Order: sequence, then C-alpha cells, then structure tokens
Amino acid sequence: MTRESIHSIIEDLPKSSMTTRLLGALDYIVPGEWKNVTSFEEMIKLVTGEEDQGLIQQVGERAIALYAESEHGYQRAVRIFRLVDDTGGLAGVATIARKIGDASDFLSFLSKITPKADTTQAIDAGVKLVAELAAFCSINGLPGDSIGDFAASLASYEKDDAMRLAAWIVCDGMIPLGPDFLARVLDTVSSVTNEQLGQQGRFARLLGYLPGGSVDAKREIMKESLGASRTAIDGFIAKKGIERQGALERISGHLGAAGSKLDCLAAAIDLTTNYFEHTGIQSVARRVIARAYGEI
Repeated sequence: MTRESIHSIIEDLPKSSMTTRLLGALDYIVPGEWKNVTSFEEMIKLVTGEEDQGLIQQVGERAIALYAESEHGYQRAVRIFRLVDDTGGLAGVATIARKIGDASDFLSFLSKITPKADTTQAIDAGVKLVAELAAFCSINGLPGDSIGDFAASLASYEKDDAMRLAAWIVCDGMIPLGPDFLARVLDTVSSVTNEQLGQQGRFARLLGYLPGGSVDAKREIMKESLGASRTAIDGFIAKKGIERQGALERISGHLGAAGSKLDCLAAAIDLTTNYFEHTGIQSVARRVIARAYGEI
C-alpha cells in the first residue's frame, strides 16, 4: 500500500504547527496524556521505558518490519487517518496554513472563511467517528463493523487516542453544533438521502475505507456507531468537564481568534489543522512499537 516506513512517518510530523497549537489548547481536557512525539526513537523509549540502545534498535527494526507487512492493517489505518484530514482538493489551503504564524494572520484568514452548512458539519462529524471505527478495527485486526468492541474501547482511550477524541468532541461537535451535537449528528445522518450523503466530500473520499458495502449500509453503520458510542462519549465529556464556552476560550486564546463566530472558527480549524492524521499516526506508532516490544 505504501513504501513509507513507520520511522519516516513519525519523523515527518511537524514539531510546531497550527495542529500542535490546537492540541496544546486542548491539553487541559486530557492533561499529561498527549505529547507531540516526532522522533521514532523517543516514541520507542516512551512506549517501552527502555534506555538500552541495542534493545531500542531491535524494537525499532521489528516495528518497521511489522508496519511494512500490510496484512496487519497498520498502513491502512494511517491511510484512513490521512484521508480524514485530506484537503488536497482545496487549492492553497496547505500553503495558507503554513503561513499563519500569529494572531493577526489567523484573524485575517478567519475573515475569508465561509462556514460549512450544519448538514455538512454534522455529516463530517459522523464520518470522522466511523473513520475512527475503521482505523480501530484495522489496527486491532478486527472486522470493520466491530462496533461493540469499538464503543467499549472509547472508555479506556488514553494518550494520542484521548487527545483525538477530545479534539473531535470540541472541534467537530460542540463548537459548530452545540452541546447536543451527538443528537444533531445522528438526526442528520438519519434524514439525508443517499445521494446527499454520497456527495459529501469527506464521505466520498473515505468511501472505500468505511465499513459497509453500499452507501445505505455505510449510513446504517454510521448510525449504529453513533448510537453505540454515545454513552462512552457522554461519559468522557462529563468526566473531563468539557464545556463549549471553556473550550472556545482556550482555543481562541491559543490561535488568536478571540471574538470569532463559532461556525467560522470551526471551519477554519477544519481547513488549517490535521489533528486526526497527526495523532492517528502517533497512535499507530504506539501500537506497532508495543507489539514489536512484546515480540522481542
């Protein structure tokens, strides 16, 4: 599927970017869980707790070999995480994101943003959750529609997984759609036609990777995933004390977007960050390294 190694994928992650600024703003939700690891060796040390260079080398070599074996599903999971955040069809977005260096830059960018329609926003949020399901199943060697296993795992999310879940709740749910975002997402996914769903960019981009044979089958799995995950997500929100206004203030402060309209801010975050890809790659690296260490 790819010639990239897990070593190069981790090493290519940015040390500082709009994405890391966003995730830094959300650290208060999952304090101490996420660290922006962009070094393969550092990730091995964090996962294994080892300092012996010879052992670290062995673990690294085994992890690289495991990732290269496509039947394990690690490459597919990375592909899913990347497709979630792919903005390749939007000319100039990546360049703009790289140029945003301070508050005035971001505010200027915000003024040019057209917010997504609520329907699009809700579908995007639903697609991201089912993409998380698909990646989870790929990483763990499970059938793509293992909704029960996925929903149960959400309660024990930690490290990069916990940060990604927090970012999804805040940036794709609460800020654009409000505290009742789960109900709104489920209502929207249930009510749109197959044609409308199939025309949504993020859904179409991930079509071949989402569980289910037809568009209608994929919609049903999305609905089931949302329903099955609701208890765990509501529990995460309650346990972490996540509130829309508090999250908005933190993000606005870190990105220099105080006073911005909620829908515009959500759209700007979607265009200028790739938190799913960034933390997803880190999650996959942790899993591969942990497995490699267990095999040594």
